[in-house]
Amino acid sequence: MTKQMQLAERRKARARFRLRQAAHGRPRLSVFRSSQHIYAQVIDDATGTTLAAASSLDKEIKASLKTGADKAAAEAVGKMIAERAKAKGISKVIFDRGGYLFHGRVKALADAARAGGLDF
Repeated sequence: MTKQMQLAERRKARARFRLRQAAHGRPRLSVFRSSQHIYAQVIDDATGTTLAAASSLDKEIKASLKTGADKAAAEAVGKMIAERAKAKGISKVIFDRGGYLFHGRVKALADAARAGGLDF
């Protein structure tokens, strides 16, 4: 494992530790950002199950996007994850940025999820 990967894992572990302390039983909205796509999941850590998921690879989203790696894609994924979570009866989550800085695509996804009705 390279030094950069070790540092990224430490950032992710530090963020998840703080989330576990602050969660108080709420599901976690986890974000993964690759160079070509963005993914979001609502995870129940108590049971280890995924309650809702959305990505820039979903057929409904992919058809309307130029690329899956920009802010427009992140906003579309944020709206979709909010709709799917609300359909499952989830309104309060805790946001897990996964070690990424809270700017750019990650921030766009979070803002769209908030606008879609998720509270975090």
